[in-house]
Amino acid sequence: MKNNLNFLIPCTMLLLVPLSIYAKETHDKFVPDTVIEDQRALLEKNTRGAGFGPQSPRDIDVYEGKNKRLFSAAPAYTAMNLCNIHFHKNAEHKGGEFTQYAGNGNGKGFQTGFKYAGKLNESELKPLAQGACPSTFGELNSGDTIELHYVHSTAQVKPGPTLGSCLSDSIKNPQLRVETQVYVLVNDKSALDFGELTKIDNVNGFHQAINIPSNTGKPVQYTGSTTGPSYNEIGSPLQVSWSVRPKIAKVNVETVKTWCTGNVFDEDHAHGVRNLVINPDLLSEISK
Repeated sequence: MKNNLNFLIPCTMLLLVPLSIYAKETHDKFVPDTVIEDQRALLEKNTRGAGFGPQSPRDIDVYEGKNKRLFSAAPAYTAMNLCNIHFHKNAEHKGGEFTQYAGNGNGKGFQTGFKYAGKLNESELKPLAQGACPSTFGELNSGDTIELHYVHSTAQVKPGPTLGSCLSDSIKNPQLRVETQVYVLVNDKSALDFGELTKIDNVNGFHQAINIPSNTGKPVQYTGSTTGPSYNEIGSPLQVSWSVRPKIAKVNVETVKTWCTGNVFDEDHAHGVRNLVINPDLLSEISK
């Protein structure tokens, strides 16, 4: 990202914070409920009266919200440029078929979030000899849930690493839309191919992910913000139009492993998740 966009770095911590910041945390140690409660209290304190718009992630089955900061919904993603693809370990949003709480995690966004609440068979759950997309906080394997974000921008940009790829010198405040799909990783060669799900082409002059699933339920659309654990205690200032599909899709875990070894987005691991936002004052109302 170019120097004159440096002021946006705090806004894009979702993708720009290096894992080394959290290197001393152990990924398998779950913090007590009081840690999450304290983070939510700080989020409320730090946003009260400050004019923040609606936040994300949220429970997509709960339509109520009291945040009155309005902004225009972004165009349909087909009229925008795909600028980034990344995913989170476990779903950041709750609802639909992903309602099983993973636990509090380490308090920094890892090993928390929501999992697929359905059942997988023994064959689908057979673990890989070596997991996929390893990081400081573990790796992915059969049975894991991920939330994939197809990020789109109204700026004239092309797909690339981090949310910085969604911004340009010409338009510093583009409209942003995230098409969201929750996937469950299975050991099944007949399941969806992650490489195909993230395949990019030019359609009618726009960069597009041409294989976003269209059979996973009517997307819940709402106004919110960027996500990521860096916003557990502070508000996100970026406005995002969200489109979250309520049903999961099964993807071959081997193809996720392959994708993490090389892609245009420089993605090689799963990102952490932001605590679910439950304060009505920080949520928009979802139109039924």
